[in-house]
Amino acid sequence: MSQPMSADELERRLRAIGAERYHDRHPFHTLLHGGRLDKGQVQAWVLNRYYYQSRIPMKDAALISRVEDPALRRQWRGRIVDHDGCGPGDGGIERWLVLAEGVGLDRAYVMSTAGVLAATRFAVDAYVRFVRERPLVEAVASSLTELFAPAIHRERIASLLEHYDFANEKTMAYFNRRLEEAPKDVEFGLDYVRREARTPEQQQGVIDALIFKTDMLWAQLDALYAAYVEPGHIPPGAFVPGKDP
Repeated sequence: MSQPMSADELERRLRAIGAERYHDRHPFHTLLHGGRLDKGQVQAWVLNRYYYQSRIPMKDAALISRVEDPALRRQWRGRIVDHDGCGPGDGGIERWLVLAEGVGLDRAYVMSTAGVLAATRFAVDAYVRFVRERPLVEAVASSLTELFAPAIHRERIASLLEHYDFANEKTMAYFNRRLEEAPKDVEFGLDYVRREARTPEQQQGVIDALIFKTDMLWAQLDALYAAYVEPGHIPPGAFVPGKDP
């Protein structure tokens, strides 16, 4: 880009990334939402996704540690509260652990992350490093997959309730709560990016940041598909359905 885009054009470019690259298009999600995964495959998804959920507050804390504006820090720290809660038994991570127990996984085993795929660790840890090291506007932009999240949460709630015995109001609490939390987060993040990405270089940086985030989410599902669907090669040390807790 030789000239900066308008804020509206930049937003259109960002939304187009989701339409093309968001992980709701991945074959693993098609199987999950269609009720075509067995118990062990669902367990593998829940277990590996826990690693991502558990690192979100760490990612957000890394971002806050770089922010000099108190108003931005106050706004962003709400994301940490959303996931960590205000005390034991509260927050998004706790609700994910309730889901894990609902699909038959042992809570302590999930929290240990012992059976998580190496590819999941590499992808998620790369995301935390990205937010810690890249320019602040790019770090904020990487969170904008939340633009596309409510639709997948609504679809997931309906699909899991239709197809799986473990799905009920209690185990779906994580997704239901995110329908409330994500819109306020994305409104702030999108406004920040529209305002702060002013030069062509900054605008290309935020576009690339969102592509990186969608790639990271896609890579996690690639690893799950290869290990637990086709060809079904579970790496050494990873969760084995029917054998691990």
